[in-house]
Amino acid sequence: MFLAIEKVIDPAVVAVLRDEAAGLAFEDGAKSAGRFAREVKANDQAAPSDARDAVLAAAGRALQANPLFVAAARPKGMTPLILSRYRKGQTYGLHVDDALMGNVRTDISFTLFLSEPDTYEGGALIIEDSLEARAVKLAAGSVFLYPSTTLHRVEPVTSGERLAIVGWVQSRIRQAAQREILFDLDRAIAQLHAEAGKSAMFDTLCKTRSNLLRMWAET
Repeated sequence: MFLAIEKVIDPAVVAVLRDEAAGLAFEDGAKSAGRFAREVKANDQAAPSDARDAVLAAAGRALQANPLFVAAARPKGMTPLILSRYRKGQTYGLHVDDALMGNVRTDISFTLFLSEPDTYEGGALIIEDSLEARAVKLAAGSVFLYPSTTLHRVEPVTSGERLAIVGWVQSRIRQAAQREILFDLDRAIAQLHAEAGKSAMFDTLCKTRSNLLRMWAET
């Protein structure tokens, strides 16, 4: 499942995070890439510091507090977040994310955009599939979730600066198709309750969701 979620972080908070990121030291982004991915990775990532950790912690709290993110990902674990920067000429070639990062199995990859799309040229996240290449370039404060099994790349930045936070989720629901079923159920239950309140159908759907979670969830 591919999912774009708008305004995960309020625009005013995004502006503060960008300002704080501007004062950080950055290092070679290839340090966090896998053996083969580092051959095609040419970007920067924020070096360890208390200030960097504060930025990443704020982003992490916003993600965990977002109902759509939680419903789509159902996180069991997450990798440490990475603050990445692409300047003119920098890019990340075609690759697939490592299946394991530390003790986390990567089921879902995500990019939280911090730069407004009109402030840089190029730099779109390109998702490759059997039919076409999908280009993703969202407003600042928005996050894009996609299966970690996909081949993807970041187009070269031709002007400006692309700032984003990336991370990976190990979901309690290992199978992507099952996650999508539960996500659709969540939305159907919420809409039914908003339109008709508690009802026999509402209770039945809640029971179905709970029983599917019992069948599929990893604890």
